[in-house]
Parts: sequence; C-alpha cells; structure tokens
Amino acid sequence: MVPTSKFLRNKLPLVLLLATLLLAFSVPELMAQDDVEAAEGDGTKSLMTKVIDAGPFMLPIGILSIAMITLAVFNLLQLNKKKFVPNALKENVLANMADVRVRSAIDLSAQDPSYLGRMLTSALPSVDATDPETLGRTKVEDGIADFSVRENPRYMTWIGYFSVIAQAAPMIGLFGTVAGMVMAFDTMGLSGGSDPGQLAQNISLALMTTAGGLVVAIPSIFCFYIFKNKFNSLVADAQAVAAEGMDLAVATVNADQQLAKVPEGISEG
Repeated sequence: MVPTSKFLRNKLPLVLLLATLLLAFSVPELMAQDDVEAAEGDGTKSLMTKVIDAGPFMLPIGILSIAMITLAVFNLLQLNKKKFVPNALKENVLANMADVRVRSAIDLSAQDPSYLGRMLTSALPSVDATDPETLGRTKVEDGIADFSVRENPRYMTWIGYFSVIAQAAPMIGLFGTVAGMVMAFDTMGLSGGSDPGQLAQNISLALMTTAGGLVVAIPSIFCFYIFKNKFNSLVADAQAVAAEGMDLAVATVNADQQLAKVPEGISEG
C-alpha cells in the first residue's frame, strides 16, 4: 500500500497536467454544442462557428492558449513552499546552526532536493571557523549569490514564456484581422458594395482573431507577474533562513564575549 501511495504522489503533477490539457480540449467542444443548440432557434451563428470561420489565424492562437494553460499548471506545481523552503529542513538547519553544528546542517541540506537544501549545501561550506566574529558571513553570502545566479534563470525561463505568449497572441490576432479586413474590402470592391450585410459579417469574422489574441494575452500577463512575484518571495524566504542560521551561529560563538562586556556591580533595580 505504501509503494502505491508513493507512486501516486510522484505521478500527481503529470496526472494534473494531463487533466488540464483534456479539459482545455473538451471545453471548447462542449461550448460549441451549447452554442449550436442556442443558435438553432434564432438562426445566428454560434461562437465556435465564428471562431472556425475566422480562418487559420485562430489555430496558432489556440496553440498559445494551450501553452499558457500548460505553463500555468507547471509553474503552480513547481513554485510551492515544499519545494523551496520545507518546514522540516528549515527547523533542523536552524537548530543545528544554533549549536554551531555546521557540518550536520550541511549533511541535512545535502539530503534534501529543495531549493533551500541545494542553496545551503552550496553556501555553508564557506563558513570560516577561524573568524569567530562573523564566521565568514561574507563568503557565505557570496556562495548564496553564486547559487542564485546559477539556479534562478532555470525557473525564470519558464515564467518568462508567459511574457512571450502575452506579446505574440495579440500580434497574431492583429495580423489575422488585417488580412481579414483586406479580404473583406476586396469582396466589397468586387460586389460594388451591394451587400453591406456580407461586408459586416466579414469584418466581424476578421475581428475575431484580435479578440482571440486578447483573450489569451490578458491572462498571460497576470500569470507572468503572479508567478514572478511568487518565485521572488520563495527565494527571499530561503535566503532569510540562511541569514537567520548565520545569525544564530554567530550569536552562539560570541555569547561569552557578549556577557563579558556587561559591567559588574550594577544593581538591577
């Protein structure tokens, strides 16, 4: 039973991703069926029919919408406290640093694949026991900075794709609209403007690509800033744990010196 539960936990992100993709493909079909049923009574075109009639420019916009949903699910699964600053590791590391057991803190961090674990494994070996006043804090901070330079771009790359989608989708939609308008006016020129209703219908279909691009771009902008801020917050939490650990270790090492500075013979009253 335990291996089965562990297997399900490991495969949970994949299952959620597949479910999201299935939903992304099935919802438009269900909406199309509802639109057809609603349109049968008044003779108007359904929303899905208009999207299909808008032409091939809606295909890349649809692909971008699926990419946006996939990225949102992926980042949601990756950017969480358990994978960045797990509470168990945080408490154990701070307890060891308070007792100045740096080697034990490094060993615990090396066994944890989280962002905090990898960061401490990279930075804590720079602790300098020959410098009791700071324990080599500057070197440790440099190690944290070097780790951030190596690791952070890997996360920001996936977040940055939201910005690419937010810029590409409306551009594709605008391109489709311009192409549609050109064809609409060509039709008007050939017919001599005798059918204004057909012209209005052609223009309406051309504008569908712009609307589709905006529908994809606007959520992508929100996703970009939401996940970017979440990532920065998680990184700040991990760095705060490292700073707190160093403060505890330095305070423990210098505890006797601090007590020696207290003047004697002064009453507490």
